[in-house]
Amino acid sequence: MKILVTGSAGFIGYHVAEALLARGDTVIGIDNLNDYYDVRLKHARLDRLRGHAGFAFHHLDVSDKDAVGALTSDHGDIAGIVHLAAQAGVRHSLVDPYAYVTANVMGHLVVLEAARRLPALRHLVYASTSSVYGSNTEMPFRETDRVDSPVSLYAATKRADELMSHAYAHLFGLPQTGLRFFTVYGPWGRPDMAYFTFARAIMAREPITLYEEGRLRRDFTYVDDIVAGILGSLDRPPQDTSVPRILNIGNHRVEEVREMVRLLEDSLGRKAIIRSAPRPAVDVEATFASVEAIGALTGYAPTTPLSVGIPRFVEWFQNWRID
Repeated sequence: MKILVTGSAGFIGYHVAEALLARGDTVIGIDNLNDYYDVRLKHARLDRLRGHAGFAFHHLDVSDKDAVGALTSDHGDIAGIVHLAAQAGVRHSLVDPYAYVTANVMGHLVVLEAARRLPALRHLVYASTSSVYGSNTEMPFRETDRVDSPVSLYAATKRADELMSHAYAHLFGLPQTGLRFFTVYGPWGRPDMAYFTFARAIMAREPITLYEEGRLRRDFTYVDDIVAGILGSLDRPPQDTSVPRILNIGNHRVEEVREMVRLLEDSLGRKAIIRSAPRPAVDVEATFASVEAIGALTGYAPTTPLSVGIPRFVEWFQNWRID
């Protein structure tokens, strides 16, 4: 099949594209290669993808309706879309809110418009986020929970994507699945994520800041498990295309952030210098995914605990650095 992967130079997009290519699919990748974090890492991911004969890359912005429309018009045989391009980062939405509306809201609309005009399209899978659960306190988070109280603009833009997808399913019968990701980590990860910034600081003997002394809890999900869930979802389009699916995709296992730090210390062979600070308003106390729905649909069953995933990340980190 020919699959369009948006955000193909990004962390999850790179891993998804690589997995699709490994199983024999043709992948068209698009990415704007913005400088939210070091572009050298994005180019390094792309270099690896370009080693596959079935990969073609287009440097364009997903919010550019003319460029995306022209590309999809040239590839009417696209059978699947994995839409992962977005402005990432919860805290950065306090710094540059406009970037989130452009990339996440306009970008999603552009993809929806392109998708509904593709004659061979079987399924659009797009990235949402656990952040849509906002300040919910009942655990684990379930897809049926209310999600109308976001605590960050990032979450609000992703919830807007879900609502737009609902409208396009109703109006056009567009087959879609939205995946709410829970704290994805692993090799080739994003340098702005806590595990990555902590690893850098520990190696540089610089202090790290733990909110609430590291007692915040996260459903850390290893990237290989995430990719398995994405591909499993992509391969199973909804039967009723008038209602889009929303699925959690997480590890269904909650760990305190300070446990993640301990595992980094063990793997790096160096102790962290820790400072504590109050939790920022955009951060939630805990995330915890119910994964029964995606498990029933795809057989999704994450197999990588934090105690295995962090050493794998550190092995990559120590062998490939952009410092």
